[in-house]
Amino acid sequence: MQSNEAKTNQQFEQVIAECRSLFEKKLHDYGASWRILRPQSLTDQLFIKAKRIRSLEIKKETLVGDGIRPEFVALVNYGIVGLIQVAKGFSDTVDVSNAEAMALYDNYAKEALELMKRKNHDYDEAWRGMRVSSYTDFILTKIERVKEIENLGGDTLVSEGVDGNYMDIINYAVFGVIKLTEEDRS
Repeated sequence: MQSNEAKTNQQFEQVIAECRSLFEKKLHDYGASWRILRPQSLTDQLFIKAKRIRSLEIKKETLVGDGIRPEFVALVNYGIVGLIQVAKGFSDTVDVSNAEAMALYDNYAKEALELMKRKNHDYDEAWRGMRVSSYTDFILTKIERVKEIENLGGDTLVSEGVDGNYMDIINYAVFGVIKLTEEDRS
C-alpha cells in the first residue's frame, strides 16, 4: 500500500504534468510573451485568477464557462512565470526561446515539488484536512504579501521574499487541483 506522502508526491507530479502541458501549448501559440510582464502586472494577473476562484466559490455559478479548477492551473503556471521573472527580470521583448522557457519551467516546477515534499513531511499531510476555499484565501494572502513587498521595493525586514510566496501559491494551487479532482471522482 502506498503511503500518504508517496500518494501526494505522485498526485503533485500529475498535476504539474497537466499544468506543464497547457503551458507548453500556450507557449507554442503565444511564445514567451509573458516576459514583458513587470512584477506588479504579474502580481495583478495572479490576483485576478485567485479573486475569480473566490468569487466562484461564493456565488456557486459561473457565467463565462471555465470553473475553479482551470484557474488553479493558471495560478500554478503564473506562479512559475513569476519565479522566472524574479530570476531573470522583465524584458521589453520576448528574449527566451520556447525550449529555454520550458527548461526554466521544469526547473521551478521541480523546486516547487521539492519544497512541497519538505513541508508536507513536516506538516504531516495537513493540507488534506483543509477546505479548497482555504487554499484560495491563503493564495490571496500570499498575493497581498507580494504586493506589500513590491510596494516596499523589496526592502523587507523578515519576509521570505517574493519567490517564497510564489512557491507557496504554486503549492496551494496544486493542492486545490488535487482536491477538486478527488471530489469529481467521488
